[in-house]
Amino acid sequence: MLGERITISEVQVRGVELPLGRPLRLAGGELTSTPLVLVDLETDQGVGGCGYAFCYQSVAVKPLVVLLRGLSALLVGEELAPLAIEARLRREVTLLGAQGLVGIALALLDTACWDAHAKAQGLPLVRLLGGTPQPVRAYNGCGLGLVGAGAAATEAEALLEGGFRALKLRLGYPTLAEDLAVLRAVRGAVGDGVELMVDYNQCLSIAEAFTRVRALDDAGLAWIEEPTRADDFTSHARIAAAARTPIQLGENCWGPSELSRALVAGASDYVMPDPMRIGGVTGWLRAAALAEAGGVPMSSCLSPELSAHLLGVTATAHWLEYADFAAPILCEAPRLIDGHVVPSEAPGHGMRWDTRQVERHRIA
Repeated sequence: MLGERITISEVQVRGVELPLGRPLRLAGGELTSTPLVLVDLETDQGVGGCGYAFCYQSVAVKPLVVLLRGLSALLVGEELAPLAIEARLRREVTLLGAQGLVGIALALLDTACWDAHAKAQGLPLVRLLGGTPQPVRAYNGCGLGLVGAGAAATEAEALLEGGFRALKLRLGYPTLAEDLAVLRAVRGAVGDGVELMVDYNQCLSIAEAFTRVRALDDAGLAWIEEPTRADDFTSHARIAAAARTPIQLGENCWGPSELSRALVAGASDYVMPDPMRIGGVTGWLRAAALAEAGGVPMSSCLSPELSAHLLGVTATAHWLEYADFAAPILCEAPRLIDGHVVPSEAPGHGMRWDTRQVERHRIA
């Protein structure tokens, strides 16, 4: 289809709720299922694209589905040109704003457009973007919630299956002593050869963040993630300056402009955008350019199937977060080799739905 004008003919939107293999208890609540919204874009020329967004809470699924159906109507009859479509949709939501569910909707449509565009060229997404498919080192972020020292140690050993040499542990217990006890138990279970990241999920006050981050400085951690409110870049900058351990931020940045503000503020040593909040493929590419200009290592949050392609064209690529939340509805899970995720070499990003499972778990 090289050189041929490709026209969008239809966009289908569905919501599903999947079982979560390991319920994840965080300081801000417990995740017991995986609510996803799926988009399928079709064209008059027979090439299609898809994508999914993790909604965190099932209450968000139906509103996001309704919003996406409304925005999708604007695309029917339009040429499949991802950058032009992204610009048009952002103009359409100027008064509404491009954060929250609106931001996720824009990112999801952007991802489906890029998937279809890559398929039309007969290329894996990473090659379309100028990179080459190559293994991306990953840490397992699927579990290790607030379950106590004994359970966390047992779970950590199980999460090393697949050759992982890095894990993410959630902290934010009522006391610092409990945080340290759980960290010691996990370290004892996995040994010194495994890298550990910890995530506070924004649960600490500023004063408590200073106390706990400093107490963790001798723990040999790869990073400490979001110790306090994610949009408080000033406080994160102060915490980062006081800590010897790198501070990680970025999964809650709505678009490249917000990530730019975080970088200018010096809010973190590392960044890790979520493709569904940063703006899909287009937003990721702009964010990666900002990280490269600042020399800041950039990891991914969620969406491992897509992130394996995006990190392949990220100059400061750091770590991929492996979270197999969509696995029950995918024909093929991301390929893991020795703790690395290998991007699909099929045209597009490589995701295909198991339609039987999609219908089984459909809620919208």
